[in-house]
Amino acid sequence: MNTLKAGDKAPAFTLPDQSGEAVNLADYAGKKVLVYFYPKAMTPGCTVQAQNLRDSKTSLDDRNVVVLGISPDAVKRLPKFIEKENLNFTLLSDEDHAVADAFGVWGPKKFMGKEYDGIHRLSFLIDENGTVEHVFNKFKTKDHHQVVLDYLNQAG
Repeated sequence: MNTLKAGDKAPAFTLPDQSGEAVNLADYAGKKVLVYFYPKAMTPGCTVQAQNLRDSKTSLDDRNVVVLGISPDAVKRLPKFIEKENLNFTLLSDEDHAVADAFGVWGPKKFMGKEYDGIHRLSFLIDENGTVEHVFNKFKTKDHHQVVLDYLNQAG
């Protein structure tokens, strides 16, 4: 896994959203974008993380930050997650994990003694010019939103 670092150019990507519509990272030029990778919709950790981002939307909007959640879930699974949790941001399907690979978040994981390849839970704040401003790699799912807001508040 070769994870992107602050200062790296974010890879251009286009992925289908929860409605099957194509979303390009370039669509958000001029805004900051929080690209957060999560393993699977409607699982406990991913749900808590998404709920807290949902509840932080006003604070993120005030700082010109758009949230894009990316997982290897199929498009058809995403509307259920949005509806069930009343999410107010875009979810993207990366079934072949090409975007996760490009960001360096797809790789070996261990869970309950089993090893497998999957998404590592990392987030990237991409600045208005498409450069990785900050990588969030140390957080608990329930604190993710606060770690992001603390960084934004400190960055000014």
